Amino acid sequence: MKNNPSLKGLAIAVVAFIIAFGIYFLFLAKKNYYLVDNPTPNTYYYRINNGSEGIISAGQSVPVDLNQGKNSIKVFDQNKKILYDSAFQVNKIRGLLNIAHQDYYINRQYYGYNLKKDSLLLELNKTVIDGKEYFGGAKHFNKLFTDDFYYNVDEDYDKLIKNIDKVESRSKIFRKQDYLNYYKEYYKF
Repeated sequence: MKNNPSLKGLAIAVVAFIIAFGIYFLFLAKKNYYLVDNPTPNTYYYRINNGSEGIISAGQSVPVDLNQGKNSIKVFDQNKKILYDSAFQVNKIRGLLNIAHQDYYINRQYYGYNLKKDSLLLELNKTVIDGKEYFGGAKHFNKLFTDDFYYNVDEDYDKLIKNIDKVESRSKIFRKQDYLNYYKEYYKF
């Protein structure tokens, strides 16, 4: 076979393409999963869709498999006494099961070039937590299930801004105390 520069260039481009996608999927791609979270000092047992029994200890988050559409959960206390039997709807590719019905806050962080944080905060709603007002419009959540966020409780916001040409936002769900700590550190009032 004759030395063909076009064929060599195509082969190099295909190899570079495969390596780039490999790096993306191994290191950069965001994983989609569902969590059962327990910010309380109690231990709970649970059974999702009549599957095997799971246990979640104090302060723990456990990944679980959920189906798109209707799901069911039974939650038991540490003595295996049933607390409730409920159903919930899954519509998105990541979500959080709040089996203890604790307070969570879904915060939207804005990214972009020439972003004025202070004036943006004043435009958004205020959230009252323990009688104190917080700027930024974080949404309070204490129901069984939500999938209305991008980053889960065990993930951080992106440290690197990927697109600086326009203002974009990403939402993250926080446990109550984690949100208060984040607010204090990020906004530095």
